[in-house]
Amino acid sequence: MRKIINLNENWLFIQKDVGLPNVMPTDWQTVNLPHTWNAVDGHDGNGSYDRGNYWYAKTFKTPTQAFGGSKVFVEVLAAGQQATVYVNGTKVTYHEGGYSIFRADVTDLCKEDEENLLVIACSNEYKDSVYPQSADFTFYGGLYRGVNIICTTEAHFDLEYYGGPGIKVMPYPCDGGANFEIESFVKDADENFTVLYSILDADGKEVASACRPADSTKVSVFVSDTTNWDIDNPYLYTVTAKLQRRNETFDEVTVKTGVRSFSCDPSKGFIINGVETPLRGVSRHQDQLYKGNALTREDHYEDARIIKDLGANTIRLAHYQHSQDFYEACDELGFIVWAEIPFISVFNKNPDAHQNCISQLKELIIQNYNHPSICFWGISNEILIGGISEKLVENHKELNALAKKLDPSRLTTIAHVSMTPVDSPMHEITDVISYNHYFGWYGGKMEDNGPWMDMFHEKHPDLCLGLSEYGCEGIITYHGPNPACKDYSEEYQALYHEHMAKVLNDRPWIWSSHVWNMFDFGCAARDEGGVKGRNNKGLVTMDRKTKKDSYFIYKAYWNAEPMVHVCGSRYAQRAGETTQIRVYSNQPSVALYLNDELVQELSADKVFVFNVALKDGFNTVLAVAGDVKDSITLEKVEKEPSIYVLPEVNERAEGVKNWFEAVGDMDLKAPMEFPEGMYSIKDTMEEISHNKDAFAIVQKAVKLATNFNIAPGEGMWDMMKGMNMENMQKMAGSLVPEGFIESLNAQLIKIKK
Repeated sequence: MRKIINLNENWLFIQKDVGLPNVMPTDWQTVNLPHTWNAVDGHDGNGSYDRGNYWYAKTFKTPTQAFGGSKVFVEVLAAGQQATVYVNGTKVTYHEGGYSIFRADVTDLCKEDEENLLVIACSNEYKDSVYPQSADFTFYGGLYRGVNIICTTEAHFDLEYYGGPGIKVMPYPCDGGANFEIESFVKDADENFTVLYSILDADGKEVASACRPADSTKVSVFVSDTTNWDIDNPYLYTVTAKLQRRNETFDEVTVKTGVRSFSCDPSKGFIINGVETPLRGVSRHQDQLYKGNALTREDHYEDARIIKDLGANTIRLAHYQHSQDFYEACDELGFIVWAEIPFISVFNKNPDAHQNCISQLKELIIQNYNHPSICFWGISNEILIGGISEKLVENHKELNALAKKLDPSRLTTIAHVSMTPVDSPMHEITDVISYNHYFGWYGGKMEDNGPWMDMFHEKHPDLCLGLSEYGCEGIITYHGPNPACKDYSEEYQALYHEHMAKVLNDRPWIWSSHVWNMFDFGCAARDEGGVKGRNNKGLVTMDRKTKKDSYFIYKAYWNAEPMVHVCGSRYAQRAGETTQIRVYSNQPSVALYLNDELVQELSADKVFVFNVALKDGFNTVLAVAGDVKDSITLEKVEKEPSIYVLPEVNERAEGVKNWFEAVGDMDLKAPMEFPEGMYSIKDTMEEISHNKDAFAIVQKAVKLATNFNIAPGEGMWDMMKGMNMENMQKMAGSLVPEGFIESLNAQLIKIKK
């Protein structure tokens, strides 16, 4: 029988590229897996993080089988981003892609009755042929999910086919029950072997079985009176395959699966088991504060439980393959999952890079085919940042065709950058589409979101439209009575999500929506809002300790359990004759008490707004909605703390004013001309960076328009260098003052290339 030996304890690690050791080192650091060397510098705000090729070493004894011979495999659950595995000084495999399982047969290299030296070199260095190339998150290095030794008999279920489980199960509902389409993949078995299948219900009772020859394992097994897997009832069946030789089981694999049907309709949205069910949820990155992406199974499950408490019914797992632990949590808790590959932001024309996309897509689908929570395969994210080309479209068509070939049962999808044209040929590739829109943060106003969706839906009534990303930064230090876009305050983030929750609630035909992001996450290159090294758009802080006010507006919309939440607990010191108290609740009315005295009782839908006059000193604010209560304590002060306002907010407003004063009226009224041989807003940032004077103008404009600092080799330059100011203006929309882009172009066309 198969043995799985966990090797996570007591590895030796060195954060230097010292080369392959011939014997077990004595001067390396002892670490346990999961491990990443970027647990701190991946998001500590120092502006960069260590990207290198570093070494892990561990010894293991050769396991054996009591019968049927022995095969020994090394299983790496993920290694960021490239990895080379050696056993006893011999290279056994090299793997590109930092997020998937890979295995290698090391049987012939193992020694009898001696310790074997297992060495793994991990690299998160940039490589031209490996995605992601550049993106708005940290590419953590290391053995961050763990390593196993697997021992099987000579005849066994396949372990080497793209890291898959060796069995594929797809239940299809039908009259009276479901047909379980099952296929297992057997290696080195002769005519004496058979495969025995068993299907158990959630109580462990066998409800069906089948037997097939080992060289022809496909079978359709009917199970009567099945219970559907659903969001509110994630009912799981257990399917076991045993590789049998006469009266002995040589190998065994088990998966859990669910019976469900689903589809998308342009006017009805997502439909599961025949019921129209708008998907409303969040995106999730896999890192935590000072752990990086080296998470335990319990860490993954805790993330899933926090999202379940929110009331979300869908999770977009951005922007890469996530841990089996998290997919299993989604199966058990009832989430609809969008799973994707890291084909993101920067399109590389290198044919090897496209082959890496193909390989990562194969691994994603083959390793995760059996998870009932997964309903969508995503093939790219914001890939038009650098523009469109025939080759890019062709590559997407190939990826989509591959996904449909490997798994015709699921739908394919794509996440478009906001500036993707409404009539783009990219819309005709996948089954459904989504846009990443940040109207009200990077561009435009929050009120632009609903009308844009309505416009697209009217123009393309045959396309299923989703909102794959939307959000804004919320830093819980910043507060004020007049929240505004780009002030990074917790209050503006809450107002933004109040609006977006209602926009989406009013449009059930939007097949899915995913808040960007559930949790703050690491992006070592970022420097925004006074917080370096992080993206702070999360509804929950990176350490999972604090749920921002914006978390609770979605809980009011999505979680049916009675709740009430008083916003502004961290806006604890307030000045002025009156102050506004916002309360979120899914109850029909809320009564507000100030210092035990009833202020007012209001009826509203989810958002209840009160204006109160605080007394000098400390005040208790209590909200009561039916049987649920929440309270905060506020202090009335003469002047609110300066820490509540980010200095950059005032500096940026002053900067825009100074920009217009400096360029003068002539530039504001300048016609949009593009003379040959001169720079303009149509040139990419990389092209403009070749001229010091032109680039200085663009740097200032980008800072004023988006609050991003850009410079070659720094921050998110690799992701943004292919953009031009014309496209950035399209994304920014009404966030950019009238005349700003015209004045920028007027200055650029004065400079020769």
